[in-house]
Amino acid sequence: MFKKLFGKSPKQTKQTEETFIAPLTGTVRNIEDVPDPVFSQKMMGDGIAIEPTNGEVVSPVDGEIIQFFHTKHAIGIRSKTGLEILIHVGLETVTMNGEGFTGHVKEGDKVKVGDKLISFDLELIKEKATSTITPVVITNGDILESLEKLNEIQCTKGVTPLIQTKVKS
Repeated sequence: MFKKLFGKSPKQTKQTEETFIAPLTGTVRNIEDVPDPVFSQKMMGDGIAIEPTNGEVVSPVDGEIIQFFHTKHAIGIRSKTGLEILIHVGLETVTMNGEGFTGHVKEGDKVKVGDKLISFDLELIKEKATSTITPVVITNGDILESLEKLNEIQCTKGVTPLIQTKVKS
């Protein structure tokens, strides 16, 4: 209708600011403290890490599942602002070949903050993997204008705000 009246369509305003909510319950760590250089040196991108106290991962943002590793140890989400978030449960968990992991979503699924993504056996990861520490990383940080980590020490999945972002407009 607007196009007919004024010769152009109304401008769509794209969401540019977003708050990431904790995807796990546990202790928040600096990404630089992850005992794996791929994460600690931010080769995958900037973010935080969480030492989980239970075995459930929920979505930190509203968005879409864009990647779900067949071993169920890592998942990628594209948020409404276009940020791509990788949640990697534990270190060297790929060698577990999916043992102890259950996926609750699939690629292409739309998710909201707090939706269950992955369940995992925390004790089994402690036994079979290098670490339970779980990096939460923005893999396309080149579109970020700003990223503020909110200095939380303990977090509750689906509740605690951890990162405030603004993407370039």
